[in-house]
Amino acid sequence: MAELIPPLNSCSSRMQAGEKRFARRLISHLEDDYLCWYETGIGYRPRYTDFVILHPIRGLLLLEVKDWHFDTIRKASPDSFEILTNNGLKNVANPHRQARQCSYKLVQQLEKDDQLVHLDGKHKGKLLMPWGYGVVFSRITRRQFDESRLGEVIPEVQTICKDEMAESLDMEEFQKRLWDMFNYCFHRTLTQPQIDRVRWHLFPEIRMNPQPELQLQGKGKQEIFEIPDIIKVMDIKQEKLARGLGAGHRVIHGVAGSGKTMILGYRCMHLARLLNKPILVLCYNVTLAARLQSLIDEQGVNDKVNVYSIHSWANTILKTYNLMSPKIEDGNFDARIETLIEQVGKGNVPRGQYGAILIDEGHDFKREWLRLVVDMVDPDTNSLLLLYDDTQSIYKQSSGLGFKLKDVGIEAQGRSTILKLNYRNTEEILKFAFDFIGDYVKPNDGGDSGVPIIEPDSAGRSGPSPVIEVFRSFDDEAKRIANVFSKLHSERGRAWSEMCVLYCHNWMGKAVCDAMEAANIPFTWLKDSKSKHQFNVLENSVKIITMHSSKGLEFPTVAACGVGSLGVNEERIEDDAKLLYVALTRATQNLLVTSSKESPFTVKLQQMIKRYKTRVVA
Repeated sequence: MAELIPPLNSCSSRMQAGEKRFARRLISHLEDDYLCWYETGIGYRPRYTDFVILHPIRGLLLLEVKDWHFDTIRKASPDSFEILTNNGLKNVANPHRQARQCSYKLVQQLEKDDQLVHLDGKHKGKLLMPWGYGVVFSRITRRQFDESRLGEVIPEVQTICKDEMAESLDMEEFQKRLWDMFNYCFHRTLTQPQIDRVRWHLFPEIRMNPQPELQLQGKGKQEIFEIPDIIKVMDIKQEKLARGLGAGHRVIHGVAGSGKTMILGYRCMHLARLLNKPILVLCYNVTLAARLQSLIDEQGVNDKVNVYSIHSWANTILKTYNLMSPKIEDGNFDARIETLIEQVGKGNVPRGQYGAILIDEGHDFKREWLRLVVDMVDPDTNSLLLLYDDTQSIYKQSSGLGFKLKDVGIEAQGRSTILKLNYRNTEEILKFAFDFIGDYVKPNDGGDSGVPIIEPDSAGRSGPSPVIEVFRSFDDEAKRIANVFSKLHSERGRAWSEMCVLYCHNWMGKAVCDAMEAANIPFTWLKDSKSKHQFNVLENSVKIITMHSSKGLEFPTVAACGVGSLGVNEERIEDDAKLLYVALTRATQNLLVTSSKESPFTVKLQQMIKRYKTRVVA
C-alpha cells in the first residue's frame, strides 16, 4: 500500500472530492515502494500539479486532476478549455498542457543536479529516470471522453477517467494506465539517496542557508551562558581535524564530550563540497538521529546528507525496493537490519550507493551491521568514518567490539585518531562521572579489536560540584527535581530548554511528567518513536528522556533520577554503569543525581559523599 505524503503547506482538507477519490486509489492500488505527493510545489515560484508519483524503477509521473462533470466543459482546444462555473463561463489552461509545463519545469530543475543525471555517454546531462505526465478526469467516463472527441486535444493514453479509477479495478490494470503515460522507459533502479535527492528538490521550502560555523547549540539565543573560550578553540581544532582526515577508512576513538559529533558535522560539510554522490550518517538511537538531522539542516547541506538511525535506514531501504519488512515481535527491531543484509547479499539492493558514510556512536553497532555499512560505500570514494567510545556502549551485552575492525572490512590501520580531551563537561562533572565508572570499566589499549577504552582529560572548565540527594520515594525525587528546575528558571533566569531529566523506566518518566505538570513547568516527554523523531532541542520546554535515548545530547542542567534501580542485576552491572555514565556526562554545567532505592550504585555514590556536595533527605 502506497503512502500519500502532503507537503509542509498542505492538508487533506484542501482536496476536492475527485482528488480525494484518486488519492484513495493511489493508496490502495500501489505497492509500498511508490511515493506519492499531493500538491507539490515546483520551483521557487510554486506551480502545482495535484499529484507527483515516484517509483524507483518506473520513474517520475506528474498528474493533474480535474473534478469537472461532462457538461461542465463547453469548449476545448490544445491550449485552453472553456468551462461553466458558478460565476459563469471561464477560460482555463488545458490540463494536459498545464501538467506538461510543470513536468518540464521540474525536469529542468532536476537536470541541474549531478546526482540525478547521466554523467557520460550519449545521454550525458539527461535525467537518469523516466518521466511522464497526464490528466485524471474524476467525473468523466471513458465513453464520454471518446464520444466528445476530447482525445483530439488531450492524448487518450495520457488520461485516466472515472471508471478507470474505481475501487473494483484490478491493481495491475490501474498501474498500467499510469505507466502507459510515459513516452519511453528504461530499466534503472534509483538508489535510496537519489530518491531522497528528488524529495529535496520537491520541497525547496525546507532548505536552510549555510552558516559559516557549526553551532552545536542551535540557533537560539545564548543569553544565560556565554560560550567559553575553550569551546571556541575546540571548534577550530575539530574543524581542522575533520578537514584533514583524508580519504579512505578512518576511525576516531573519543571520550564522551570530546567533540566527536562536532567533527562529524564538519566532516559532512567538507565532503558535501567534494562529492557528487550523497552522504549517509548513521547512529543507533532515534533521538540522536533527530539531533544530528537538525545540525545538518542548520548547515544547509541536507540536500546531500541523509541522516538515519540504523533501524530506520534499514526499514526505509526495504520499503524503497518493495522488499518485505519483517513484523516486529518482542521489540526485535534488529530483524529489519538482518533482512536488509540478506537482500543485499542476494543482489536485490545495490551496493555502493553512498559517496561517504559516517557512523556516530559506532560502539553500539554489531559486527554484521558494520559489514553491511562498508558494502554500501562507493568503492571509488571509499570514504568511511567510524566514531567510537566503548565506555558509552550501552546497547550490547559485552564490553568492546569482540572482533577486529578489519574483520568487517574497515581498513583503518594507521588512520585512527584518539581524542582524550573532554570539552563538554566541567572538570567537576567529568571527575565525578569517571570516578563512578572506574570500578566497572578499566582503561585499556583496545587489544585485538583496536578499539581502546580511554580515560578522559578535562579541558579545564570549572563549575558547580555535582549534587547527590537521597529520598524515601521516587515521587519525592520527581517533586524535588521540579522544585529545583522551577527555582533555576524563576530566580536565575535559566531557560526551560536548557534543562533535562533522565530516567531509567517508563513509569519514572510518567511520575516526572506529573511532577512537572503540578509545578506548571512546560515539558516535552520523548516517550515513543514519534516524539523522538520530532525532537527539537530548542523547544522552550524541559526535556524528559530515557538515559538510553540521551546519547549524543547535552544540556546545561541535567537531573539523573532513579539511579537506585540500576546495578541491581550482577550480570548487567557493567552495562548499567555505562548507562549511568552516559547520563552523568550529558550535563555541561549543573548535575543533580537522585535516588530512593539502595543498590550497588547508591553504595558507590555514598562512598563519594566526602568528595562531593551531597544531601541525604531522611
